Amino acid sequence: MSNNNILSNRVMAIEPSATIAMSQKSSELRAKGIDVINLSVGEPDFNTPDHIKASAKQAIDNNFSFYTPVPGYADLRAAVVDKLRRENGLDYTPDQIVVGNGAKHELSNVILALVNPGDEVVIPTPAWVSYIQLVNLCGGKSVTVPAGIDQGFKVTAEQLEAAITPRTRLLILCSPSNPSGAVYSRDELAALATVLERHPQVMIISDEIYEHINYVGAHASLAQFPALKERVAIINGVSKAYAMTGWRIGYVAAPLWLAKAVSKLQSQQTSNVSSIAQKAAVAALNGDQTCVETMRQAFERRRDLLLELLRHIPGLDVATPDGAFYAFPRVTAYFGARTPDGDIINDDTDLALYLLNSAHVATVAGSAFACPGYIRLSYATSDDNLRQAAARIATALSSLLPTR
Repeated sequence: MSNNNILSNRVMAIEPSATIAMSQKSSELRAKGIDVINLSVGEPDFNTPDHIKASAKQAIDNNFSFYTPVPGYADLRAAVVDKLRRENGLDYTPDQIVVGNGAKHELSNVILALVNPGDEVVIPTPAWVSYIQLVNLCGGKSVTVPAGIDQGFKVTAEQLEAAITPRTRLLILCSPSNPSGAVYSRDELAALATVLERHPQVMIISDEIYEHINYVGAHASLAQFPALKERVAIINGVSKAYAMTGWRIGYVAAPLWLAKAVSKLQSQQTSNVSSIAQKAAVAALNGDQTCVETMRQAFERRRDLLLELLRHIPGLDVATPDGAFYAFPRVTAYFGARTPDGDIINDDTDLALYLLNSAHVATVAGSAFACPGYIRLSYATSDDNLRQAAARIATALSSLLPTR
């Protein structure tokens, strides 16, 4: 009997994370002594700010080493409530907040709490790699709505309307977007909100983890539309804005009934998250926010540098990302080309592997984000790494030969 016959159907229905897989491949090459520039990983390269680390150290000294309430310490949930009121103009109560092991954990919990087998989940693409897999885990059906570079990677109201059926249970929307960096304006969200008002059975996950990495002004959320607020679960956390990916603190802000359901699930999974990390998150949310703006400015400067470099490479079609820290160029001009070793570049996966093995630059194929024909490059790294990576990519792509 093969192992596949022993494993559950739910495990067999999902695939490993493509971004983690590519990062692992780059690590394996590095272990062999190869100088790989990793543009596949989606995390800030900055250290956690000192005042946040100091709060964690103090928490250890003060013996915050015991179980906490399942949804999180009261002061952390209050800090989230204050943040949502202060920065987003949204009123929640602490019992509407659940803190989890990163934003992915609470995203998973919300999907598990809402989606039954056969339910449809509308997912605009390109979309983060885990959305479709988490829907698969629940036995749901992902209904992808493509929005490529020609429409700024943002779905229209007409596309959303066409995707909704009587079986639609959920919409997952990410702004700023991973992988495209697209940011929905308030007017664009208003058009989507008008559609959603006509379909009250549809719940909404608003993934806002990149909220503070925004280059075009104020952040807008579907939760800011009064007619939708009681149907929206906001997913956010401290990982991206405060360079705290390893601390694993995310949260959901949701209608009370849904927050209670998420907490119920969590009570049987992980119980509470790290007590020390929670105290660090309180310091992040309540403390000086200068660090957030300093990092945002650095990402914007790196974005501009990478875009300038990529636009000098023939065949890459590059849009300007308005948020997050990713470029998502279209690379179809290289499909059908032959490598110096005689291999054919059939798709974006072939191209990403060619860049890894030939240029020693790790990227992620757009197919991983349900958007074939593109690759994702993270610019959450140093200027020197970006310059070297772009030069290597340019050399590798110039070495491709047309097929005969």
